[in-house]
Amino acid sequence: MKKLEVTDMECRKYDLLTLGEVLLRLSPPANERMIRTSVFEQNIGGAELNVAAGVAQLGLRTGMIGKIPSNDIGRLARNEIHRQNVSDEYLLSDDETDARLGIYFYEGGAAPRKPRIVYDRRNTSVYKMKADEFPEEMFTSARCFHTCGITLALDEKVRETAVTLMRKFKEHGTLISFDVNFRGNLWSGEEARKCIEEILPLVDIFFCSDSTARLTFQKKGTPEEVMKSFTRDYPLSIVAATDRTVHSPKNHSFGSVIYEAKSDRFYKEKNYENIEVVDRIGSGDAYIAGALYGILKYPEDLSQAVSIGNAVSALKNTVPGDFPAMDFSEVLELIYEHQSDGPVMEMKR
Repeated sequence: MKKLEVTDMECRKYDLLTLGEVLLRLSPPANERMIRTSVFEQNIGGAELNVAAGVAQLGLRTGMIGKIPSNDIGRLARNEIHRQNVSDEYLLSDDETDARLGIYFYEGGAAPRKPRIVYDRRNTSVYKMKADEFPEEMFTSARCFHTCGITLALDEKVRETAVTLMRKFKEHGTLISFDVNFRGNLWSGEEARKCIEEILPLVDIFFCSDSTARLTFQKKGTPEEVMKSFTRDYPLSIVAATDRTVHSPKNHSFGSVIYEAKSDRFYKEKNYENIEVVDRIGSGDAYIAGALYGILKYPEDLSQAVSIGNAVSALKNTVPGDFPAMDFSEVLELIYEHQSDGPVMEMKR
């Protein structure tokens, strides 16, 4: 099994580049319903952008790969990307008259009513993106490249572009990170399994929940056996699986397990219980941001990736919007309190 190498890439321009669709999110305020609201609050997001923003907040250098319109809505998105300290150097502009940014509508839930999402993201600017539009120097500019199953599910041409970029980054020694992030309203489980199994030989760091592994990949056995089976079938270095329990739309528990193939070792900690959920969108991406930060920053101690990933995800649940809102010192404080057996302060003052 190959060793996960990161130290020889310290001099690269970016620690992480992510590929995906930038989205405009529209939500009714508070607990209002989409079917009767007259007001929609807007946020910029998207799975891979959420990851880049989270890693940037923790202190590493990140950038976004994709394509957005050059109109005012595209500029709105680009301004928010800048505000998150994420580079748009490789975010292409679509100057055509039919250029558009993908939209999704999100309605928060309150027990027993579940949250709902409606997508309006067909034939957006990212669908026009081609591999040869990006400069060759991009493929040697990052230590790690990340994308997810949502991007692969958008369209056959988008999928072809994404896989081409993945291969070219891999050829230049870049670590490849991939999150299954299965969405049943974008493609079927069988379509996802077939496509993802083809790209897994390229992947170093693999994010897949236990439920997705069983439903999409027909894996059986204990969670630990399921995780190890991926590294037997493919040259994966690290497999990470999250564990979320939804007690109600406003109350979750969250934890994760990371398996490292070279040491045949599992890393985990106790779950965060009774997280008060303000907005769950992006909390899985926040976990990946924290885990990738830990892997890149502390490659010899993956317990750091677990604790940072869990803490960042827990924090993201407590703020509105797609992105987390934190700095590394706040994450460290939360980790200390979570791992402490003694009393903790009720208020920071």
